[in-house]
Amino acid sequence: MTVSRRLRFLIYPVLIFFLSSCGGHTTRVIETPETRELEGWQKPYEVDGQRYQPLRDHQGFQQRGIASWYGRKFHGRKTSNGELYDMYGMSAAHKTLPMGVYVKVTHLGTGRHIVVRVNDRGPFVAGRIIDLSYGAARQLGIVDSGTAQVQVQALGYRSTDENRPPRFSSAGNYDSGSFAVQIAAFSSSSNAYQLAEKMGHQYGKAIVSTGLSNGQKIYRVRVGHFTSLKQAEIAARDLTLGGFSGSYVIAFE
Repeated sequence: MTVSRRLRFLIYPVLIFFLSSCGGHTTRVIETPETRELEGWQKPYEVDGQRYQPLRDHQGFQQRGIASWYGRKFHGRKTSNGELYDMYGMSAAHKTLPMGVYVKVTHLGTGRHIVVRVNDRGPFVAGRIIDLSYGAARQLGIVDSGTAQVQVQALGYRSTDENRPPRFSSAGNYDSGSFAVQIAAFSSSSNAYQLAEKMGHQYGKAIVSTGLSNGQKIYRVRVGHFTSLKQAEIAARDLTLGGFSGSYVIAFE
């Protein structure tokens, strides 16, 4: 069994402070004028000299690396966003993803996948990208091995509108929602809009979404309007085979 070391964040009205984690780490939470009004788990922080900047937007996020899990030692303790950790639930810790976002975690060795909700920070062990609850690790089949190579894909948030069905749930009912496939990203707006116009005729809809990458403005081309994750994944596979290598699914709130 592999249990990674955890961190809990306490926020006080000071600019810079230190606190010791239950795993022996020292955490330095940094407040700036731009982040002063944010929740504690949204603020930049340092662990053992490594700085982490929590993301404000999950869209387009994908990551590959090692998943681990944590269990009984932390059962009933507060997670980084103040919730109580339930080792039997379907949750996860991630260093930078927004709290409350649901992610699809795929075991690259077996193809098995689960959907979990991020409600904690970690793991702070070299090479690991996500820490699963015991219940999630059991469903993914990694309890005995302790770790596994996985792909993490951000899906979105669960709808709280009573007039709309939930998009995602810890029970795995995550197939409904609003999805598109990102097929390319350009530094030139004209190239992006030309491709979007072409793909819009084929898929009924194509949009250009702007963003920043390493301080440079980029233009992302996203095609289709799918109401289920399965439909979007099929389209992403077809687009990849059609020459758009690296196509992947985007979930919208």
